[in-house]
Amino acid sequence: MAQNGPAVTLKMRLLRSHSLASGSMEPGLRMNKLIFANLLHRPVRSIISVLAVAIEVIMMLTIIAIMLGQLTGQKRMNNGIGADLTVRPGNATFLNGVSGAPISVKLVPVLRGLPHVTVASPVITNLSMADGLEVLWGIDYPTYSQLSPFVFVSGGPPQVPYDVIVDDVFASTGKGFHVGDSLQIYKRTFRITGIFQHGKGGRKLISIATMGEMIGSEGKASLFYLKVDKPENLSLVTDEVHAVRGLENYQVMTMNEWYSLMTPDHIPALNTAIDVVIGIAIIIGFLVIFQAMYTSVLERTREIGILKSMGASKLTIVSVVLRETVVLAVVGVLLGVAVSLAVKAALGQKHPELYLDMNLGWIARGAAIAFLGSVCGALYPAWMAARKDPIDALAYE
Repeated sequence: MAQNGPAVTLKMRLLRSHSLASGSMEPGLRMNKLIFANLLHRPVRSIISVLAVAIEVIMMLTIIAIMLGQLTGQKRMNNGIGADLTVRPGNATFLNGVSGAPISVKLVPVLRGLPHVTVASPVITNLSMADGLEVLWGIDYPTYSQLSPFVFVSGGPPQVPYDVIVDDVFASTGKGFHVGDSLQIYKRTFRITGIFQHGKGGRKLISIATMGEMIGSEGKASLFYLKVDKPENLSLVTDEVHAVRGLENYQVMTMNEWYSLMTPDHIPALNTAIDVVIGIAIIIGFLVIFQAMYTSVLERTREIGILKSMGASKLTIVSVVLRETVVLAVVGVLLGVAVSLAVKAALGQKHPELYLDMNLGWIARGAAIAFLGSVCGALYPAWMAARKDPIDALAYE
């Protein structure tokens, strides 16, 4: 009796589909009932296929959101600096923290002396991996605050070399930081004197002199922020900077120009990394769906033979396999998007300093890629099922 169980179940499903075919139900509805019966008859395989598509979507959306979020985060972290122009060496990268500190701070009075410049503020940005990947900022507080005044949530400006001010996003991480707490930077102990509203460039701001001493760049800066008297004088100031001897090849960019560079096309290898992530995700979804549908077709050889002997066309057989795949893909995509959004929310709660750029455009793109990859994975099994000879299929054991 146990050996006849699967065969009896198969006959019952085929008889049920045959009675539906000869009944009064619409053909589309009859076919849908058959498709869902096939999926429910193999729950483990169906669940694995759905999870594979969901993992494909989650992998694409979360990893790409983290990558693109770094660019979005850069823009949000700098939108409150208040500068009009940046001045960097000609060979410097536009990425904060990558260029080192090659400029002498003695250029401050030179730049400040230009006719239409009202503020010139030197800054050191330095990439650190001591406490996780971050960019530490050393600023000259008096001039930096003139670019745009700090808005302190609590506390106030730094007073001595080993004071640090942090933004409200960083202060909310972990168990939270408060004014008066100690903070380790480059294995030195700093005291938090103020918590300011984010958007001032860095999460942690210390004295440029202290930063220069710790990284061996005393009297140096990574870049200068300039404030101009009138917006219409931006191009004029650019020409004035280039007219200074020794600064002919320096990069002078407006903040809007700098923001415009914050795209994957301007980040070395970022587009390649995104393509690799998408490619791996597609391969995972394709192979799992291919294996599931291929095995399903082999197991249902007799069923396919009976359907063809009852008059089902090749197109009908292909339609059955592809429609089953579509159901699995749609459920998998919806599950993947839902989990991705949940992961984004969870990471946002645990790591508020981490930006995840999971916009509607990428959600739609990821869903479409996963869906099309799944359908492509079912094309060969569907074609193989349609080519089966009904006589050979009925004789199959």
